[in-house]
Amino acid sequence: MRVVVTGGNGKVGGGAVRALIAAGHDVLASDLQPGVHERGLPGEPAYWQAELSDAGSVHALVRGADAVVHAAAIPDPLQAPPHVVFQNNVVATFNVVEACVRSEVVRLVYISSESVIGSFFPERPFVADYAPIDEDHPVRPQDPYALSKHFGEQLCDAAVARSDLACLSLRPSWVQHAGTYARNLGPLVRDPTSEASPSFWSYVDLDDLSDAIVLAVGSDLPGHEVVYVTAADNAGGRPLRELIRAVHGEVVEIRHLDREDASGTSIAKARRLLGYAPTRSWRDHLDDEGRPRA
Repeated sequence: MRVVVTGGNGKVGGGAVRALIAAGHDVLASDLQPGVHERGLPGEPAYWQAELSDAGSVHALVRGADAVVHAAAIPDPLQAPPHVVFQNNVVATFNVVEACVRSEVVRLVYISSESVIGSFFPERPFVADYAPIDEDHPVRPQDPYALSKHFGEQLCDAAVARSDLACLSLRPSWVQHAGTYARNLGPLVRDPTSEASPSFWSYVDLDDLSDAIVLAVGSDLPGHEVVYVTAADNAGGRPLRELIRAVHGEVVEIRHLDREDASGTSIAKARRLLGYAPTRSWRDHLDDEGRPRA
């Protein structure tokens, strides 16, 4: 397939580019900044520098694609003023979705966020209603980033209602790679109860997320589906029930766990619809004391 990846210079977009090429797809990477991928080398993607807030540029970018992976966004509400985060993310997603509809793209894979339920950047306290969190959990975003991601999912709903475009919105948990495990997850491995975890210690390895994106691109699911994508275990490596009770008491309802050290977010739907089967863990990079493995 010919696949366009927006945000191709970013962490998630870059991972998607590499995984899609490895899977044999013809990839066109795009980003606001000049390309970081080598050009003209075997296995490297074509590259377009494009401003997604410009509708004409997006329509030109998407034209002729079989599938689009939309990973471009300001990645949290802390890197820019609220109105900039919201406007950038929503307008870019609107333009990508509209271009996909008008160009008769077969599938759009939208990189949403676990934060859409309101969990990561709230101004007032937030605790999820139950664990593991799943796609049926109420959506109550407070911040401009989470709200922009939720609007993106709604744009997908509107697109499939008026066209033959099929959409998959992936909600990744805290994305990690080899260079971030020690800094980000090391403290949680040492003492997972040292601070509350908005998603109950969920995380995902970049390579597992990239595999999920490849599965989503190749899926034949109709309509629009939203799925969480996480690791199979939790970042502390402890029994999830004990962690939740230690930090949140009896406030959180604990539902069926498929393993004692389960992720705080369910991947049952991703397994069922996409065949997603994560194989990476923080244990590949850290010992039980949270120190990097030699």
